Amino acid sequence: MGVFVFGGFAMKHIFTVVPLLGIPVLIYNLIVFTVAAPTAAVPMPIDDTLAVPLFKMGMISGGVWSFRLSGLVLLLAFIALFFELIKATNTRGSSLANHGFSIGLLMFCIIEFLLFRSFATTLFFLLTLASLLDVIAGFMITVTAARRDIGVGDGLIR
Repeated sequence: MGVFVFGGFAMKHIFTVVPLLGIPVLIYNLIVFTVAAPTAAVPMPIDDTLAVPLFKMGMISGGVWSFRLSGLVLLLAFIALFFELIKATNTRGSSLANHGFSIGLLMFCIIEFLLFRSFATTLFFLLTLASLLDVIAGFMITVTAARRDIGVGDGLIR
């Protein structure tokens, strides 16, 4: 089985280096800049776009559950955060690159959240918070796993 090499970097390793939380952030950016682009008549249609129900389901209680676009983006963020935490247990050199890109993604999210009106939503705040949790938990898990791998902590360093 061949591996596609792009610029000296095997494509199979791209998923270990690039933070998966970039996917929901990218989807949010696509929604903002394509579907919910502000116009003169509607200054901030992002809230309306995110509130669009993708499907509705009647519940036994008689209530109606509607799954919205914002819920889908948040679900993708939870799944990505789960896999990012699993990737953080890796102590290879690629995990350091992943942590660096995760910090870059966090800075990107903070800048968008603070500077652009369409990103000042609860959903994007939660995406930014997920990026922060990825950075903090990633470093903590990696340090713990590395200490265990090299045997430090058996009374030498606490």
